Amino acid sequence: MLKDLVVKSRSYRGYDESRRITEQELLELVDCARFAPYSVNGQPFCYLLLHEKEDTDRLQPLTGWAKALPGMKLPHPGKCPTAFIVICQNTEWDSNLSRYLRDVGAVAQTMLLAATEMGLGGIMIGNFSPAKVSEAMKLPDTIVPMLIVAFGKPDEKIVLTEVSSGESIKYYRDDQDVHYVPKRKLEDIVIRANAEKYDK
Repeated sequence: MLKDLVVKSRSYRGYDESRRITEQELLELVDCARFAPYSVNGQPFCYLLLHEKEDTDRLQPLTGWAKALPGMKLPHPGKCPTAFIVICQNTEWDSNLSRYLRDVGAVAQTMLLAATEMGLGGIMIGNFSPAKVSEAMKLPDTIVPMLIVAFGKPDEKIVLTEVSSGESIKYYRDDQDVHYVPKRKLEDIVIRANAEKYDK
């Protein structure tokens, strides 16, 4: 079941705006995230929950999407996410922002997998200005935005493809706006130890 969730959990850039996300659903995602592993069990993160339309509309323009498709404006009009969780670090708990960079990805992926299980989808957004987000959301200086995760009901088609070694892994869209995500083959990413070395 986990592999099915991982394959189904894609980076969605189009959502059904009629399906609003509730605060309770966001709380459930954060409740899953708090059980994720942390370096030295530091647990320095807190989470800004945004699901009211006026709040999501305020944050959306501060996020950058689909950098690999510079000629395309995403999300398309009317297909924006209906909720955001901004993963923040509370510097009163730990001021070392670089120590927990790996942990940010772990908690974000945990939330995205949980969202997939709930029939929702999302995407991690690293293209933003922490200062501008802090100002727009009126965050105190001790709360530093580290990563934004958007959520909603997916409203686009994403196709996974396999590519051979040396082929492009850049994602792209066709004329029907289908989003293709090339993935390297299993045999191209596995490194096997030299068995002879360990037989001696």
